[in-house]
Amino acid sequence: MRPRTASVPRVAGVAAALLGLLLSFLSLSTPAQAAPTGFRVENGRLLEASGNDFVMRGVNHAHTWYPDRISSLSHIKAKGANTVRVVLSSGDRWTRNDTADVANVVSQCKQNRLICVLEVHDTTGYGEQSGAVTLARAAEYWVSVQSALTGQEDYVIVNIGNEPYGNTNYASWTADTKAAIQKLRTAGFDHTIMVDAPNWGQDWAFTMRDNAASVFAADPDANTVFSIHMYGVFDTAAEITDYLNRFVTAKLPVVVGEFGHDHSDGNPDEDTILAVAQQLRLGYLGWSWSGNGGGVEYLDMVTNFDPNQLTSWGQRLFNGANGIAATAREAAIYSSGGGDTTPPTAPGTPTASGVTSSSVTLSWAAATDATGVTGYDVVRVNGTTETVATTTAATRATLTGLSPATSHTFAVYARDAAGNRSPRSATVTVTTPGGTPSACGVGYRVTSSWPGGFQGEIVLRNTGTSAINGWTLRWTFPDSQRITNLWGGTATQSGSEVGVAAASYTATIPAAGSVTLGFTATRSTANPSPTAFTLNGAACSVS
Repeated sequence: MRPRTASVPRVAGVAAALLGLLLSFLSLSTPAQAAPTGFRVENGRLLEASGNDFVMRGVNHAHTWYPDRISSLSHIKAKGANTVRVVLSSGDRWTRNDTADVANVVSQCKQNRLICVLEVHDTTGYGEQSGAVTLARAAEYWVSVQSALTGQEDYVIVNIGNEPYGNTNYASWTADTKAAIQKLRTAGFDHTIMVDAPNWGQDWAFTMRDNAASVFAADPDANTVFSIHMYGVFDTAAEITDYLNRFVTAKLPVVVGEFGHDHSDGNPDEDTILAVAQQLRLGYLGWSWSGNGGGVEYLDMVTNFDPNQLTSWGQRLFNGANGIAATAREAAIYSSGGGDTTPPTAPGTPTASGVTSSSVTLSWAAATDATGVTGYDVVRVNGTTETVATTTAATRATLTGLSPATSHTFAVYARDAAGNRSPRSATVTVTTPGGTPSACGVGYRVTSSWPGGFQGEIVLRNTGTSAINGWTLRWTFPDSQRITNLWGGTATQSGSEVGVAAASYTATIPAAGSVTLGFTATRSTANPSPTAFTLNGAACSVS
């Protein structure tokens, strides 16, 4: 902990004068208080030691369950993130991440110029989840691996425990959180500390919101950040805006430590989460890079840890409005003090191959850089306007969901580890072929349903006399249905409009042949079926 100035008792008369002289003498010989160590909180904002405001823009990575996927950190950086929240285990519920492993995670974060938020996941749902442990136990874990963290205050934020209470006995969160913070400070932790809300992180009872000021005051370093997890509880703009603004008004630091585009407990309003976080300059960390199971696979941002296979959720978070690529700024600790400011060379002119009515594969010669290229941004060019089509760590990318019979122009930028962006490559223009008019039929049916959700099936038939090679199927839901997972293709949805690009194994439909798509979706009380479908821009018959 940083040194604290002791108070001086009041005295009267001559004693006061003598004390004043003594203090004047001491002021000449006592060194000034040391500069803050690492991250710190001031006036409700998270600052780096340099005084720069730092706004987290990043994702969660399930390291403790996938320790062999540490290379994911470089891929996360290549997509534009400035922060990664890393899942660790104290050994109570999963394999313990020991001191050496924690040190390696920190080293990898630094190598990839990411700020590292480290969290213990074993506390998840304490009081309700079998096997979950207390915040006190999590604090003991942090003390046991302290040697890996000492001196890393510029790069590491310690998130004591993930979602430390379920929906049982959650009122104990306040006292337990204060005690855990004080235990770490007593042990000598100078890091910024992050604390998660109870109620599985969603604070629906407002325990964290209403007690945050007293918890902050209990930290002798005044260096605590609050983390809210936004899933089904936060399904309206009003709820999101009110919750975050209350912390800002109270000048208490808050970040959205987890959120998704959908969840089993409801449909969070991710667009508002992103927009309000950007408006208020608050950090956010999406859940999660890859490896989800147990029915929430739809929260994967990339498929099977492949950075070149962004899901619709990954595309939204990284490349959408108020997303990571558009709003993230690298931590000043990585670029200050004469750091790397030289951008990479421009990549080679992309070449196109495998052009279908809805997709194209682009490849290009690698850029060069003194410290190494970490990723490429593929952009769609329309006059003077550019939009990010995808990001990749490779020199090759397949773009899907393109409109048929349309001219598309693309170019590529390279980025290095410091976040420097290269000049743009030369452009390549590709014209996608049109679809076969009136050569398709669609069968749509609901195979099962439950309150708030259903499973559907789409049979896509080729009614023409030649094979269909590559396709995009589009329709509009008549009510508030929203796709949560789909197999047989890659789905994107904007409002009620849905587009599905073919998977590699469904891309070719022989004459008189068919492919079957399956999906799950959310719904309101009514669940009317779509009445019109187009394939590669051409209307299909519906049966």
